[in-house]
Amino acid sequence: MQKKIKKIEKFLLKESKKRGFDSVVFGLSGGIDSAVVGYFCNKIFKERARAFIMPSIFSNPKNTNDAINFAKSIGLYYEVIDIGKFQDDFICVSHLKEDSKDFHRIGNFMARIRMAILYDKSHLYNALVVGTSNKSELMLGYGTLYGDMACAINPIGNIYKSEIFELAKRVGIPKYIINKKPSADLFVGQSDEDDLGYSYETIDKLLVQIDSGLNKKQLFNKGFEREFIESIQTRIKNNRFKSKIPKIAKV
Repeated sequence: MQKKIKKIEKFLLKESKKRGFDSVVFGLSGGIDSAVVGYFCNKIFKERARAFIMPSIFSNPKNTNDAINFAKSIGLYYEVIDIGKFQDDFICVSHLKEDSKDFHRIGNFMARIRMAILYDKSHLYNALVVGTSNKSELMLGYGTLYGDMACAINPIGNIYKSEIFELAKRVGIPKYIINKKPSADLFVGQSDEDDLGYSYETIDKLLVQIDSGLNKKQLFNKGFEREFIESIQTRIKNNRFKSKIPKIAKV
């Protein structure tokens, strides 16, 4: 794990300099991924690292408070930007209902509003937008295209979610963040693992094997249940477009 820590620090320094930047901005949600990214950005860029906490109407207030308390605890610059007005307007203009049928439309919109704000702040401060999506999310496509998946550089995009917990413990992320259930915070009580149907620990064991190139038969022979394999492979296939750059016609 110490090697990963050194590589992350080197990556942030090298990739920011390569792009001509010495400042960064990123979203801080109160979850473990953004806390880990916040820790490294604060360590490397110090006062040139800026975190933005952007709660919506459906956000769990505890997550907002956790993000604030974490930023204060490490001396990280932060701003709280309430994006509830954007959410209200979108629901009204799009004639949406605040129920499960429309939660994903609302959630995707809010993720893109957050990223629009981050890119505005990147312009204001001449800073790079740093991503906070882990490898599990990126492989599964569990995120919003041009929302939370958008960034200039991503220091944890090659680290599985289950490894993030170990990394967080190693760098001293508070237990009140480490011990909470992973959540996209689409609404109070929402859980990533409820959405996905399996725990990250279980999913990551399969993702590691898929990433190594094993096919369905080989995965089954490894002891994974057929239904589980098909569920995860289908999700990966259906969301693969999210990791591709836009196709340009050859004319």
